[in-house]
Amino acid sequence: MNRVGRVERTTKETSVLVEIDLDGTGKTDIATGVGFYDHMLDQLGRHGLFDLTVKTDGDLHIDSHHTIEDTALALGAAFKQALGDKVGIYRFGNCTVPLDESLAQVTVDLSGRPYLVHTEPEKMAPMIGEYDTTMTRHILESFVAQAQIALHVHVPYGRNAHHIVECQFKALARALRYASERDPRAAGILPSTKGAL
Repeated sequence: MNRVGRVERTTKETSVLVEIDLDGTGKTDIATGVGFYDHMLDQLGRHGLFDLTVKTDGDLHIDSHHTIEDTALALGAAFKQALGDKVGIYRFGNCTVPLDESLAQVTVDLSGRPYLVHTEPEKMAPMIGEYDTTMTRHILESFVAQAQIALHVHVPYGRNAHHIVECQFKALARALRYASERDPRAAGILPSTKGAL
């Protein structure tokens, strides 16, 4: 069974296409018009081993907010679609990733219940190119809301804003990969005592 999600989202502010294959090889094709965000989504695909296509045409003449937010919403919806019934997956995943002076710790539960806990160092540089660093939390909020997962992201320390954000995406990719992979010991089993996820 292919675990593929495809979502098209069109509003007056953006037009977004996201395709994801959870059992891919990390091949990506990303174009949002926000260079650093493209770089982060590329990290998500490559380190998660997800084949990921993202095409967003947004109102960048205003700013990057709508483009980034709507892409994250579509990505979360596509991820949820690709997970399907969640039978046989590990469900939980975690990963700690260093990037020079920064460290990110990410834990995920593909629970069916959206919840985000997010901490990162205060007083980060406000911009990375055209990327507003306050958007990282909002990306995660938007993704979690649509993917319906519980996500805890903690960056206990870091100085460089690029490193602080990038290690979060790399750790998120790995945690999602581990949680969504099929457990050979649990084939045909839904990992929940409730009988539903």
